[in-house]
Amino acid sequence: MPVRLLSVALVVFVSALPAVADDWPQFRGPNAAGRYASDQPLPADIGPDQHVVWKTELPPGHSSPVLVGDRIYLTAVRDDRLLTLAIDRTTGEVVWEALAPQCEMEEIHTIGSHAQSSVATDGEYVVSFFGSYGLLCYDAAGRELWRQPMGPFSNSFGAGSSPILVDQRLILNQDHDVDSFLTAIDVRTGNTIWRNDRSEFPRGYATPVIWENDGERQIVVAGTLRIVGYDFETGAERWTVRGVSRITNMTPVVGDDGTLYVAAWAPGGDDTNRIEVPDFDSLIERGDENEDGSLQIDEVPTGPLSIRFSQIDRDKSGAITRAEYDSMRTIFHSARNVLLAIKPGGAGDVTDTHVLWRYDRSLPYAPSPVIYQDLLFLVEDGVFVCCFAADSGEPHRRARVAGTA
Repeated sequence: MPVRLLSVALVVFVSALPAVADDWPQFRGPNAAGRYASDQPLPADIGPDQHVVWKTELPPGHSSPVLVGDRIYLTAVRDDRLLTLAIDRTTGEVVWEALAPQCEMEEIHTIGSHAQSSVATDGEYVVSFFGSYGLLCYDAAGRELWRQPMGPFSNSFGAGSSPILVDQRLILNQDHDVDSFLTAIDVRTGNTIWRNDRSEFPRGYATPVIWENDGERQIVVAGTLRIVGYDFETGAERWTVRGVSRITNMTPVVGDDGTLYVAAWAPGGDDTNRIEVPDFDSLIERGDENEDGSLQIDEVPTGPLSIRFSQIDRDKSGAITRAEYDSMRTIFHSARNVLLAIKPGGAGDVTDTHVLWRYDRSLPYAPSPVIYQDLLFLVEDGVFVCCFAADSGEPHRRARVAGTA
């Protein structure tokens, strides 16, 4: 049974109010760094009755709030309708809300939401993305400027990565079981500038980041088995690093010195816990009861294959073909859970030339890294905080977060 929340509350604390000039315009803030850059101090003790300026009840959703000027923007779901909300940053008043058109709601994970992706804005344009519908662009007053339908996608967990907005160019990556793509759109018109086919990549959830690589602005996307850098202007692939996880949830981060850090973890990618499956012919010989040359769910042995049947059946035909099976078997065999650092300046396959270091133990599933003062931080499933030396990958400390069980 899907989890349904009746309401959520957006809470603003006192130290957030003086910093109106400090924008947080997309998922994880400026260039997805996840770092608060202001000189304004943050409270050390936050609670329901401590430092609270205002609290506003809202419809449920999983998108992160974004902040530009005196506005907070986020998405939500009310009565099976998708909506974008603009909230006054000083008072908590809902300034406007805009409903997305009626659409077929995408399939989502039981703990997921139909409002998972965060808004991207530069203060003039406000762009929402819903996997059920696609893109919707508004002005700061809530007037719709354009729309681009493109969902729902083939992914039983739903869409999760967020759009980013850079110099009036909207960048959106969507990796799903079929028809994955990276696209650049003129935010002023909604017209597509370029669209790059990523059909080799099945489902993934990492939001792109912008990397100034050897004087060239590039879009970095972490996906299944490899990380790719694309030309910002054309979408052409410039470089790649291979040897990462089966599914990538974590968004890369760029250090102050220009080093790129990427973490990727998925079940079956640790050296001590691999997913090993037999070849296709062995399964067909043992289980193809209707002799159609493919595998239905009742013909797959219980275990890692049956659990991931919908992922392996990429075209959602209800049967796993040889090509689908062999592709996922290769992914199982090649996937490696890893945290790594990449130096700029490379072109082509730079796996062996530009990876500064790798670390492969005690990595989280979803939380993206943060780098601060030459230290790299990861939160491990909300329980442990891990700290690494950014220049070497040497682990410094791993400690349980206070208050966790």
